Amino acid sequence: LESRKKPDWTEWESLIAEQRKPRPKVRIALVGKYIELKDAYMSVREAVRHASLTAGVDAEILWLHSADLERGKGWDELEQADGIIVPGGFGARGIEGKITAARYAREKRVPYLGLCLGMQVMVIEFGRYVFDSEDVNSTEFNRITPHPVIDLLPEQRGIGELGGTMRLGLYPCQLLDGTIAAAAYGQSLVQERHRHRFEFNNNYREIFNSKGMVFSGESPDGKLVEIAELTDHPFMVGSQFHPEFLSRPNRPHPLFKCFIEAAARLSRERQDDSQLVAEQSMDGEETAKGV
Repeated sequence: LESRKKPDWTEWESLIAEQRKPRPKVRIALVGKYIELKDAYMSVREAVRHASLTAGVDAEILWLHSADLERGKGWDELEQADGIIVPGGFGARGIEGKITAARYAREKRVPYLGLCLGMQVMVIEFGRYVFDSEDVNSTEFNRITPHPVIDLLPEQRGIGELGGTMRLGLYPCQLLDGTIAAAAYGQSLVQERHRHRFEFNNNYREIFNSKGMVFSGESPDGKLVEIAELTDHPFMVGSQFHPEFLSRPNRPHPLFKCFIEAAARLSRERQDDSQLVAEQSMDGEETAKGV
């Protein structure tokens, strides 16, 4: 059968043309523990690519093993990064390396996007800063931590059968006006996909909020934190859900788009600083020569 209507390839042709253009490079560190098999993070990688096209930059992903950071390796690459992503995952292996990456992002004001576990890592690191204690943790990694800032969802307690019993699928998220998340989405209520058992412990909401962490996305009933961000940072945002699952080549996910834009700004600032240093050095050499 012949098609009654010819397909309109205009949008795809525009995307292809944009991809072929020379674009300034932006380096994104992806800190995970499955990087030997990069397809484990395929959705994240593609979401970065989608957002980069829209932002007019060429994102180079620096693959960093979180366990290497625990051993003092990988720091050259981390310090080169214009943005840091800590994706989802399970288990204690390499977790301290991910926390280290979050600390570096917070202290050095490098754009950070935490996805699922990456948000929890961001919360743990911030808690260690707030309480000045390395004992702050998630009960996934330390069941007797004195500061369980991340804990099992109430409905997950007592469940022995793992697999499809976690919080799965699409859930609504209410956004807080005046936040990075609300500005990124441009709307107050969104739907996002989840896959997790652990969640932010609401007992720490008040103190975290007083120290500069705002909970910019919540379940409509206000019981679950869906997005956390820092108020005094260019872009340090963590989502309990997986935004990469809803990103498309012609519709990059808003959080990825804003993250890449923030990374691009840092890249330009670094280039401007390097150029200024080079010019000052040349001026100094000319002065020394009596030019």
